Amino acid sequence: MRRVIAEAEVGDAVLGDDPTVDRLEREAAELLGKEAALFFPSGTMANQAALHILARPGTEVLVQSGAHVVHYEEVAAAALVGVQLRALEPADAEGAESVHAACGSPSRYLPEVSLLCLENTHNRRGGTVLPVERMAAMAEAARSHHLPVHLDGARLPNAAVAANLPMSAWAQHADTVMLSLSKGLGAPIGSILAGTRAAMEVGWRVRRRLGGGMRQVGLLAAAGLYALRHNLQRLADDHRRAARLAAGIEAIEGLDVLPPETNIVMIDVAPDRGPAERLADTLREQGVLITAFGPQRLRAVTHLDVDDDAIDTAVRVIRDVASRSIG
Repeated sequence: MRRVIAEAEVGDAVLGDDPTVDRLEREAAELLGKEAALFFPSGTMANQAALHILARPGTEVLVQSGAHVVHYEEVAAAALVGVQLRALEPADAEGAESVHAACGSPSRYLPEVSLLCLENTHNRRGGTVLPVERMAAMAEAARSHHLPVHLDGARLPNAAVAANLPMSAWAQHADTVMLSLSKGLGAPIGSILAGTRAAMEVGWRVRRRLGGGMRQVGLLAAAGLYALRHNLQRLADDHRRAARLAAGIEAIEGLDVLPPETNIVMIDVAPDRGPAERLADTLREQGVLITAFGPQRLRAVTHLDVDDDAIDTAVRVIRDVASRSIG
């Protein structure tokens, strides 16, 4: 990947003549089954562009409980797009009925809903996969209320590999879809937003308005191309190693593990083992990087820089630290 970055053919992407960006956008659109795509600096910017394209200011956007657009995008939906986000209920049974219930009966006394936004895989739920059938049913329910659908597919490649389906199987049910190149696929930066050509024409203007106009960005697009061409199927290795990590940690007293579906391992820490943040700090000192994800929860993510030996080392270090972290 570093070699193709160094050798990348570049132009001026703002003026539309960077050939590497053009190739990345065309190949990404094809993989997602969409007419066109745009290269963005980040998934947050791409998600917010989708809200600009599809939602109407002064309305609500329906989201899943714990969605990335709620927790990790700096309230951009309200600050930049002028919409408020409302979680589907109940959180443990999101589906077509929850979409119908959230839309309810039209009333001048209630907020209008203008968009359904889904996430796959779901980060805060431990990388769980939204099944194609459920997404299709939720999208159909949304359209029965005249709502477009956006898919935050930052980790859609993980869902595709886990389910042995193409990414387009989910993307076909969304008007726009975001795909991160800098997570499991291993690029240093960048995300894709895909949809119709008309939607991406609007998205081009929104991206520039948000400060996403980039010049010789073919250097970064080359990394994204390499990631899409070479790093998709290897995600199965990350999933296997996540399962191996979970199995090792499950045997450690005071730690409970949510069985991973993809590459995210959620670890619940018993109160008598101390707060999660303190464990994370101690583990970092020992060379194991795990994120505190709540007062008593840790999150570990496997990726292409973590091999089998690293998994075994992590389990050993976690066992040692957890045994000493009492109270």
